[in-house]
Amino acid sequence: MTVAKMHADEVDIDAALVSRLVAAQFPRWADLPIMPVLSAGTDNANYRLGDDMVVRLPRIPGAVAQIEKEQRWLPRLAPLLPLSIPVPLGRGKPAQGYPWDWSIYRWLPGETVSGDDLIGGVVDGHRLATDLAGFITALHGIDTGGQERAGLLASYRGEPLGLRDEATRTAIAACEGMVDIGRVTVAWDAALAVPRWDDPPVWVHGDFQPGNLLVERGRLSAVIDFGGLTIGDPAVDLIVAWNLLSAEIRETFREAIGVDDATWARGRGWALSIGLVALPYYVDTNPVLAAISRYQIGEVLADHARGD
Repeated sequence: MTVAKMHADEVDIDAALVSRLVAAQFPRWADLPIMPVLSAGTDNANYRLGDDMVVRLPRIPGAVAQIEKEQRWLPRLAPLLPLSIPVPLGRGKPAQGYPWDWSIYRWLPGETVSGDDLIGGVVDGHRLATDLAGFITALHGIDTGGQERAGLLASYRGEPLGLRDEATRTAIAACEGMVDIGRVTVAWDAALAVPRWDDPPVWVHGDFQPGNLLVERGRLSAVIDFGGLTIGDPAVDLIVAWNLLSAEIRETFREAIGVDDATWARGRGWALSIGLVALPYYVDTNPVLAAISRYQIGEVLADHARGD
């Protein structure tokens, strides 16, 4: 969990600022307690507001468009999905020295899931894999209404893998001493050789990290953080197979989601690229995310070695 700054362009946010913003713009909630929500999230700061709400504020300029995107699209998607997702209750404006719009959402109960939960049996990994596959399938099946990857839905998540080649190779060089450079290069070259997605784009969450999955009473109950929401290649939403699941549970997920071999292979490529880019960037400032990145890189390499 992190409270330290992770980005050079990150603004100062604390509970006192959030309290002033809420009191000035939502006075009916001014007396509710405010507590930081510690997480491995990188784009937004979250603060619990009373028992039933959460305030979400962009940390960096690059996250500002997420507010408008979530305000616009999450209420439309929520009724069509089999699990809870955040639905905005209010939208704040720049004030008190804070430069951007911000949101208030209903608090979704549950705890974030981790690999240790699956290993220890706190969460049934095979059931979680099946439930997660059902959610992803439902999201990908929602009519896009002809939306394009532009404006609020512009995102690098879901783009053709080839467009990530330069950034990924730069990241590989930056990972010298942290990963086996030769093995990850071979695995990345193999990912680039996979046929690209040529079917119509679908809705994608874009960031199925363990910290964005909530469980209650051992079952997957909610998916949060839709800042990466866009339309594109569904393969990007398969990254959870490598950043959370073991090889055995990954097979359950693969069978349940039923994608073709090329999409599965691109998903593995996405997991590798995201892990490689994140690891050197967050190794000193976000140990949780760095550990997840190491795990997913290792799982991709293990799959590659087995010829999966």
